[in-house]
Amino acid sequence: MDNLQRVLYVEDDADIREIALLALRDVGGLTVQACESGERALQDVDDFAPQLILLDVMMPGLNGPETLKALIKQGSITEDIPVAFMTAKVHPDELKRYHEMGVMNVIAKPFDPMTLADEVRAIWKARHG
Repeated sequence: MDNLQRVLYVEDDADIREIALLALRDVGGLTVQACESGERALQDVDDFAPQLILLDVMMPGLNGPETLKALIKQGSITEDIPVAFMTAKVHPDELKRYHEMGVMNVIAKPFDPMTLADEVRAIWKARHG
């Protein structure tokens, strides 16, 4: 795999999801499967075969960390698929816990739509050299 093309994006807020889709697809040129919930991500992940997964941390139902655990349990995340969280609340203790869970990076909200795709590509490149 030479470059990042497919991103699974999980975000419950429709407005934020739309802005991120514009940023990732239109500005960044990525193919994005957007899911409104962790439960939906569990259904869509295997058919979409993402190269990177972006998870909102705070969602009703399955939150980001719970979704990550479920994706790992169902075998949908391999070592080759980096995961990043997106959250408005970035505390050092939480960052440490997220990294221990296997999360590559955390993108702070609000994010810059003009640079979001570049941030995501940097996370992917950090995993794939």
